Amino acid sequence: MDEATHDDILYGRLKLWQPQNGPRVSMDTVLLAAWVRPRARRHRFVELGSATGAVSLMLALRFPAPFSIVGVEIQPELVRLAERNRAENALGDRVSFLEGDLRDAALLPAESFDGLAVNPPYEAPARGESPRGRSSSVPSRSIARQGGDSGEVCCTLDDIAAAASRLLKGNGRFFAVFRTDRLAPFMSSMLACRLAPKRLRMVHPRRESPSNLFLIECVKDGGEGLTVEPPLVVTGEDGEYTPDLLRAYTPKGL
Repeated sequence: MDEATHDDILYGRLKLWQPQNGPRVSMDTVLLAAWVRPRARRHRFVELGSATGAVSLMLALRFPAPFSIVGVEIQPELVRLAERNRAENALGDRVSFLEGDLRDAALLPAESFDGLAVNPPYEAPARGESPRGRSSSVPSRSIARQGGDSGEVCCTLDDIAAAASRLLKGNGRFFAVFRTDRLAPFMSSMLACRLAPKRLRMVHPRRESPSNLFLIECVKDGGEGLTVEPPLVVTGEDGEYTPDLLRAYTPKGL
């Protein structure tokens, strides 16, 4: 693992060790943690692809006991940093991290979670296709952005949907942030695995700009009925972050 930095997140409410040249906390990370809404009396969550543990730790900060969460991460060096972050933020009683492949059906018991959070990686291009973005020379960053390096994919949208459907209880909640230009295949993968879209919010860099991200909540075996919430605009006409965006950095969330 390359050098790690020690950073204040959420205005200092969270201290986080993260790799200098690997996956780091971004606005997507904060938006996902702010988007989650656990149902009453349903408190056991799992995060897929937890990296250094930022989303899991943010959720534990937002929601008191009996809320608990386990983060699943395939890269051992990131799991070690996540464990360090868990200890430093004194959240060891409600947060845990597990090294493993989310595609492994034996990794965690089926239908044992009330909710699931994920920031899916960009998928590597199919053979013969041009990549949509440059691959990173840093393996941990490449996996986080494209699912693998040198064309070897660690997981796809279909893999994530299948894992979520396997791990969630009936009516369990699935929360994700992803790129708007991938909305159609995202919906297709979720619906194929019995994850019904229920709540959607588009994120726009500016009010006049097209959406580049979306936030979504799906329900396992949830049936039809989708609510599209008002758009979330990141930057106002004055060039400053909007009140909506800043709300994501507070304990209340979105």
